[in-house]
Amino acid sequence: MTDPKDKKVFVKTYGCQMNVYDSDRMADALATKGYKPTEQMEEADLVILNTCHIREKAAEKVYSELGRIRKLRDAKRDGGKGDMKIGVAGCVAQAEGEEIMRRAPVVDMVFGPQSYHRLPDLLDRADNGDRVVETDFPVEDKFANLPKAKKEVTRKRGVSSFLTVQEGCDKFCTFCVVPYTRGAEASRPVAQIVAEAERLAEAGVREVTLLGQNVNGYHGEGPDGKAWGLGRLLFRLAEINGLDRLRYTTSHPRDMDEELLVAHRDLDSLMPYLHLPVQAGSNKILKAMNRQHTYDDYVRLIDVIRDVRPDIALSGDFIVGFPGETEEDFEDTMRIVREVTYASAYSFKYSPRPGTPAADMKEQVEATIASERLYRLQELLNQQQRDFNASKVGTTMSLLLERKGRDEGQLVGKSPWLQAVHVQASEELIGEIVTVHIDNIGTNSLFGTMIEDRTTIGTPLHNQAEGLSI
Repeated sequence: MTDPKDKKVFVKTYGCQMNVYDSDRMADALATKGYKPTEQMEEADLVILNTCHIREKAAEKVYSELGRIRKLRDAKRDGGKGDMKIGVAGCVAQAEGEEIMRRAPVVDMVFGPQSYHRLPDLLDRADNGDRVVETDFPVEDKFANLPKAKKEVTRKRGVSSFLTVQEGCDKFCTFCVVPYTRGAEASRPVAQIVAEAERLAEAGVREVTLLGQNVNGYHGEGPDGKAWGLGRLLFRLAEINGLDRLRYTTSHPRDMDEELLVAHRDLDSLMPYLHLPVQAGSNKILKAMNRQHTYDDYVRLIDVIRDVRPDIALSGDFIVGFPGETEEDFEDTMRIVREVTYASAYSFKYSPRPGTPAADMKEQVEATIASERLYRLQELLNQQQRDFNASKVGTTMSLLLERKGRDEGQLVGKSPWLQAVHVQASEELIGEIVTVHIDNIGTNSLFGTMIEDRTTIGTPLHNQAEGLSI
C-alpha cells in the first residue's frame, strides 16, 4: 500500500495552452491531498487525461489512451504495487461525460474544466467506490477556490508562465465546441489576476501569457468596481516588478478595441506578437462560420495594428474545407494570407464537431479536396514563416533564456516574436533577459551569439499618435 505522503499523480495534457495552465492548477489542488507529480505514468497512483475537443477524433484518441492505461493499472495491481485511479478531465470530459463512463469502465472520475477546483472532493468519492461524473457549471468561482501554488513549485515550472484571465466564449462560431464545453464568457476579477501575477513574479517568472478562449473579450471587475478591458489590465500588470514580458492569446478580431491598441503602442513589456485568427478569406464562408467580420474588416484592422506597432508579427488560425467552400472561396483565403503575411500560423482541415451547427450543414467538402487545399495553404504559410525568420538574421534582439538546449553549453530562449533562439551561454543565466545577435536560422528556430552588454537593443519605436481609429 502506498504511503499517503508518497502518492503520485501523472497528468497528460492535450491541446491548448489553457489546458497546460489547468493541469498545473490540478496539480496544485492535488498537493493538498499529498500527491506529487511524476513523469512516469506506470508509477502513478492517479492518472488524469486533461483532454481537448478541438482536434479531429479527439474522443477516440482518449479511448485509445484509456485502453493503454488500463493495462498499466492491471499490471500494477497484479504486481502488488497498489492501485491506480483514473480520471478524464477537460473539454472531451465536459462534452461526453456519461458516454465516457459507459464506454470505459476503467475510468473512476470524469470532470469538466469548470470543476477541477473540486478535485480533492471528487477523489474522496472515487476512493469510496463511487464512479464520479461532474460536468455541471458551478456557481462558485473556481479560481477563488483553488489553493495557491507554493513558490518552489512555481519556480520549478520555469521562467515563463500561463495565467488564465478569461474563460468561455459568446461568439458561437458554427464550427466550435467551446461555448458548449467551457460555457459563456466569464472574466476573473482584476485583483485576483494581479495577486496571482505577483506570486509568479516573486517566484522568478519573467514572462506571463494571459489566456482566454476569447481573451481580448476580457471584462473583469476592477478595483474601482467597474469592468476593465484587457488593455487596462495589461497596463496594471506592466507595473509589477520583475514581470518584464507580457503576451496574450487567443483573440477575436471583433474585440480589438482602442484601449488594447494603445497598450500595444505604449507598453514595451507587451511583446510585438499577436495571434489573431481570421479562419478564412471568403466572406461567404466567414458568414457561414458566424465569424462576425469580413475580409475587408480584418485587413483594415491589421493595417491599424501595424500602424500602431510597426514591428508586430502576426499569427493566425485557418480552416480549409469548411462546408460549402468552393475553389474560389479557398483562393480568397490564399489571397488574405498573401496580403497580410504571417510569422506563424495553425491550419487544419475542417472536421465536424458533434453538436455544432456546422456538423449538420450540407455540402461537406470531400476529404481529398480539403487535403489538397490544406497542402497548398501550408506551403504558403511555411514559406512566410521561413521568410520572417530569415529577416532576423543580422539583427540584435532581447532574449529570455528559459532552459538548457540539447548541445553542451547551449541555452534556448524566446524572442519577442515567440521564436526559439539557441545560444551558447552559462546555465546560470536561465531566467535572464540578454541581448543576442542572430547569426543564422534552422528549420524552426534561430541561432545567435550573446552580446555581453545586456541592455536591450532595438527597442521598438511606437507611433505616438493621440487618436486611434479601428
